[in-house]
Amino acid sequence: MSFKIYTKTGDKGETGLFGGARLPKHHIRIESYGTVDELNSYLGLLRDQMKEEELKFFLKEIQDRLFAIGSSLASDPNKNMITPDINEGDILVLEHSMDDMDQTLPALKNFILPGGHTTVSFCHIARCVCRRAERNVVALHEIEPVDELVLQYLNRLSDYLFVLGRKMAQDLNAEEVVWNARK
Repeated sequence: MSFKIYTKTGDKGETGLFGGARLPKHHIRIESYGTVDELNSYLGLLRDQMKEEELKFFLKEIQDRLFAIGSSLASDPNKNMITPDINEGDILVLEHSMDDMDQTLPALKNFILPGGHTTVSFCHIARCVCRRAERNVVALHEIEPVDELVLQYLNRLSDYLFVLGRKMAQDLNAEEVVWNARK
């Protein structure tokens, strides 16, 4: 017996949460976990650019955390669903990694424009998608409770992706593109 990926249950613009509830596909909950899924895909693309195995492993760990966030957001909030969680240690790992990278980077004196190298640009795209995911989850949190650690993790992850972009520019000897305001 084979499993079919299509169910036809979403043909009229609704989708199901884990736990059975159905929501319109434009609901902020669906936007939230859909954007987290999009971010996870961009992180896969970013990970595919990396040569350093330790960094590839770290990005895979972040993808695992994003999958946990997605499963939490895709679960019916009115049922006590058991889903993987995010903990304070996950946030601390991002902070420590940023601190380590920052020690090797020049002081930030200007705004940085995305670009300089494809890998750096992928970091910035992922950062922007992460910020959108965070905005969506904050909007969801205004109408239904969301674990505060999810909000913190997404906030810290976007910061991490910015610092990673700077670090990648340094490691790849790529120009860090500085924004200069017109005078």
